[in-house]
Amino acid sequence: MTGLAILRGLWITLKRLIMTYVEDFKGGKNRYYTSEGIEARRDYRVRGAITIQYPEEKLPVPERFRYVPFLVYDETPDGERKLRCTSCGICARVCPPQCIWIVRGTDANTGKPIPTPLAFYIDVDVCMNCGMCAEFCPFDSIKMDHDYEIATYDRFAHHIFDLEKLAKSAAYYAKIRPTDYAAEEAVRREKAAKAAQKTEA
Repeated sequence: MTGLAILRGLWITLKRLIMTYVEDFKGGKNRYYTSEGIEARRDYRVRGAITIQYPEEKLPVPERFRYVPFLVYDETPDGERKLRCTSCGICARVCPPQCIWIVRGTDANTGKPIPTPLAFYIDVDVCMNCGMCAEFCPFDSIKMDHDYEIATYDRFAHHIFDLEKLAKSAAYYAKIRPTDYAAEEAVRREKAAKAAQKTEA
């Protein structure tokens, strides 16, 4: 009984090995290093062992994939970057591992806080990529990125992201999340801008 089970297992392994080469032969050159080849290998009907040749090949990430957060800025017609962040601190308060630090700026003349962060830090080694900061941000200023290749040798030099590393344009966000941006946020922000113009008038 035991000998038959071992032989059956070996037969399954051999069959998978043979089918891997059969599938490779059927796919031809288009099977490797192309997005079509990756999608073909991911199909549930494909038999044999499936391997993605990373880093030459990479699995496409879903649109709602989330990794480390980043700060969104809008570009004005004259090319100036305007961060959406008002340094309200909601993201830092709701962050479960407490990996966000914000330094609020103050007006030199009045001493009152200004709605722009003087400094903004995220420790990406502590970040658990939960997306709570992006979910609770009332100004749509913090979003989750798709860039997961951030490994380095020195975490203190490279893994505490500051404003320079965190700031990315709204156009970048629209590129990585086209459905969400076009269907939800862009429409919502346009309505809010029109409502603000009516209030001012």
